[in-house]
Amino acid sequence: MPVYEFQCECGQITEELVRMDTKTIECPKCHKQAKKIISACSFELKGGGWYADGYASKKK
Repeated sequence: MPVYEFQCECGQITEELVRMDTKTIECPKCHKQAKKIISACSFELKGGGWYADGYASKKK
């Protein structure tokens, strides 16, 4: 199960490990419904073996 961020109208942002189809959770601060938000991803490929040095077509 992935971790998603949820934001409540009170301003509280909470991370939860939930099913992909979960749209809302209960806010731990005010107990109202918090909606799922889209957050920035911090995914980064480092090291060798990725597309640029392993799979790109070679110039002849």
